Amino acid sequence: MGCFCIYTSFKSKFKLFFFVLQSFPDEVLELDRSVRTLDLTHNKLADIPEELSRLTNMQRLILADNVIERLPSNVGKLQSLKFLILDQNRVTFLPDELGQLVRLERLSISGNQLTGLPETIGSLRNLLLLNVSKNQLKSLPESIGSCFSLEELQANENSIEELPPSVCNLIHLKSLCLDHNKVKQIPPSLLKSCKTLQNISLHDNPISMDQFQTMEGFQEFEARRKRKFDKQIDSNVMRSSKGLDEGVDL
Repeated sequence: MGCFCIYTSFKSKFKLFFFVLQSFPDEVLELDRSVRTLDLTHNKLADIPEELSRLTNMQRLILADNVIERLPSNVGKLQSLKFLILDQNRVTFLPDELGQLVRLERLSISGNQLTGLPETIGSLRNLLLLNVSKNQLKSLPESIGSCFSLEELQANENSIEELPPSVCNLIHLKSLCLDHNKVKQIPPSLLKSCKTLQNISLHDNPISMDQFQTMEGFQEFEARRKRKFDKQIDSNVMRSSKGLDEGVDL
C-alpha cells in the first residue's frame, strides 16, 4: 500500500494511505505554495508533472520506491528544497537544472540507473550528503569538488575506477564510501587535504593497503580514525593473496 503524506505551512499534516498510486495526485498541486514536505514513497509513480514547480516553498520531496524514469526539467524552480530522496526508482539521468537547487542539503538517488552525474552538481554548495550508490556510474564529475559543504559521499556498487582530483577540495568530508567498485587508486593528496576525513570504505576494490599506507597524510588520518573508533586500523582488514580481498575499510 502506497503512502501519500503532506506537511503544509499551516502546521497541519495530511497523511492518507491508498492502494498503490499510479499517477501524481492532483490534490498536492492544489495546495500550491503551502506544501513543505511531500512524501509519495512506495507507489507506482512513473511520471512527475512539470506542475510540481508550483510547490516553490517545499523543503522535502521524498519519492523513494516508485518507477520514476526522469525528473521534470524545471525542477530547479523548487528553490526552497533541502531534501530530495529518489532511492529505488528507474532514473537514468539528472537534468542540468538540478544545480539550481542551491539550498539542497541531502540528495539520495541510490538504486537507480544513472550512468553519469551532471556537471552542474558542483553548484550545490550547501549539500551535506550525496548518495549515488547502486547505479551504473563509471566516474564522478570533476565539479563535485565544488560541493564545499559535503560531509558524506556514498557511491557503493557502481563501476567507478578512480576519483577526480577535485575531491581533495572537500575539506569538510568525513565519510567516503566506495564499496564494490573498480577503484585502483585515489588522489594522492586526499588524506592530506581532507583533514576532517574519518572513514573510508573501499571493500571489494583492487586498491591495496600498501598504496594507502604510503599516501601523504596517512598517519594523521589514522589518528583521526582512531579517535573516532578507538581501535587499531587493521582490525577491519581481511588479507588474502590478492592483498585486500575486501579493499580497505578505514
